[in-house]
Amino acid sequence: KDLTGWKANESPESFKVEDGKIVVNGKRSHLFYVGDVKAHVFKNFEFKAEVLIKPNSNSGIYFHTEWQDKDWPAKGFECQVCAAGYKDPRKTGSLYAIKDLAESPVKEDEWFEYHILVKGKKVEIRLAGKSVNEWTQPDDFTAKQFKGRILDKGTFALQGHDPGSTVWYKNLRVKPLED
Repeated sequence: KDLTGWKANESPESFKVEDGKIVVNGKRSHLFYVGDVKAHVFKNFEFKAEVLIKPNSNSGIYFHTEWQDKDWPAKGFECQVCAAGYKDPRKTGSLYAIKDLAESPVKEDEWFEYHILVKGKKVEIRLAGKSVNEWTQPDDFTAKQFKGRILDKGTFALQGHDPGSTVWYKNLRVKPLED
């Protein structure tokens, strides 16, 4: 209905709610979940959202991140949401710059379920009910490109990438899992 519990940095106008859907379109910005974070700092979880990607669009779902007032999130991982025709070679289902997919397993302009599971040192991404990406963090892991990408705990954020990109999200839900 509205963005209660969420807070946008840089360009809040990049996020709006229409007919029960979060519509992401505009300048770079990130919409962080800040509602009841103290009670819900997420470590192990299942996250599900229904997503629709418009052609030539880019976005992302961050996890294990934290609020920051500008720039790309320095902490946490991005689960890529990227249309086949968009210039970024990392497509939907990629664990961005960690384990990337060169082709999107989902179609543009069609709703699909984005399912992220994090348990211990394992991340699994399922799209439309199919497992498309799995990664287990090695004990001695250090990310080459993004130093803050390490499994820890934190909140979620939706990415507004650029004014030419439009992505819709609905029915976002998270289920904390035991450690």
